[in-house]
Amino acid sequence: MTVEQLEVRRVDPADPLTGPMMAELTHEYVTRYGEGAHQEMARYPAEVFRPPNGSLLLLLEDGEPIAGGAFKRYDAVTAELKRIWTGSAHRRRGLGRRVVAALEEEAVAFGYRGLYLTTGPRQPEAKGLYLALGYTPLFDVSADPLTIGPLPFEKSLT
Repeated sequence: MTVEQLEVRRVDPADPLTGPMMAELTHEYVTRYGEGAHQEMARYPAEVFRPPNGSLLLLLEDGEPIAGGAFKRYDAVTAELKRIWTGSAHRRRGLGRRVVAALEEEAVAFGYRGLYLTTGPRQPEAKGLYLALGYTPLFDVSADPLTIGPLPFEKSLT
């Protein structure tokens, strides 16, 4: 199935369809960062990812979630991307790009003019994705990511 045939669906954070996304993200973060990653996954109440200030999108293939992501209000004109996920069985298909593009479109529709995000220093594939998609790094890209901590990026949507 091609990427173009996938359904992009806005869902409530409490929707059972988010289960695979949350379970895999939690496992991924714990594997890379340790048990403290559970706190990161519980850091924000579901409300911040609901309209009118936030959104959670899933890519569905045959009705099953295979990728997704969310944003929440960062400030009056900026949304913050969170929870970008591609199911482990579906990587290397360009789904991360598709999720980010859908989130960018949704953020514009919500009236945001810019995006902000951070990714972890042990997620080189995420760092590469955001650089490839034109996000501006707010850190020294030549430095060892493990010496920086969270890696912040921004992008104008205008």
